[in-house]
Amino acid sequence: MLNYILSTRPFRTQYAEKINQLSSDYQFVYAENLPESFQWEKVVITIGWNKEWANNLLQPAANLKWVQSISAGVDYLPLKAFEQQKILLSNGSGIHAQSISDHVLGILLMKTRGLFQSLLQQQTHDWQAKTISYNNLSEQVITIIGAGQIGQELARKLTLFGCTVNGINTNGRATLHFAKMSPLRDLYDCAKESDFLINILPLTPETHHLYDERFFQAMKSTASFINVGRGPSVDNVALLNALKNNELAFASIDVADPEPLPEEDPLWNAPNLFITPHISGLTAHFQELFMNIFLENFSSFLENQKLSRNQVSLESGY
Repeated sequence: MLNYILSTRPFRTQYAEKINQLSSDYQFVYAENLPESFQWEKVVITIGWNKEWANNLLQPAANLKWVQSISAGVDYLPLKAFEQQKILLSNGSGIHAQSISDHVLGILLMKTRGLFQSLLQQQTHDWQAKTISYNNLSEQVITIIGAGQIGQELARKLTLFGCTVNGINTNGRATLHFAKMSPLRDLYDCAKESDFLINILPLTPETHHLYDERFFQAMKSTASFINVGRGPSVDNVALLNALKNNELAFASIDVADPEPLPEEDPLWNAPNLFITPHISGLTAHFQELFMNIFLENFSSFLENQKLSRNQVSLESGY
């Protein structure tokens, strides 16, 4: 019986050929303009997920066994339904480590070298060098909240710049490239001593609105906040008020809640806020990096119905 690997996006022909080389029992199918006669019962694996597939792939007669998420975050997926159906889940963690760490590095230099202020002055045709504030990046205390593959790559790069790089994870366990690690429960204490706080956490019930009024009030008024994790981790009203009240010097968000950020949202006009439209994860050579993960997992799946890379706990969501 021929099985389908249903994908939300196309991939180059060479990867469909590699799938076929590993097993002629599986066919890659790009889910664009599927015919009404499409045989959903043949779908055993998906690359990515479309919520419109749920009625066909999450019902008892379906044969779906494994979902390979394209992104690292999986908060948008029906995790409880996957758990009930005993569907394996893996993510794209690690693919975006270079691109997101480069993005954050750009934001840090933008702030410490006064480039953000210069950009605002350009918009008003205002040449005011004396009003530009600047610092040495090497002298900054930077706390990265979320010490996974992206956080570790960012910490590695910042260490080369001479920064003091601290990290926060669930339990404070020691992690490569970080000078000091703290558990998430110490978030507010870490906020008090940091010049930059960078969120890279996945979205879970525990991280929803983690960055609230209490958090921003704990930060130094000279400090900055950067979010490349998930939009709902930030209380938008709390962030807006903190910026208006000068409780922090600068913020940059690459993710928002909701996305896209509505045209009338007050965050667009917030002072000292730099907004990018969820571009930090745009990654050169994406197909190659992603397929390295998928094909390794596919080989393992064929051998023993298990995954060898990036398996996600359906209970914790990461």
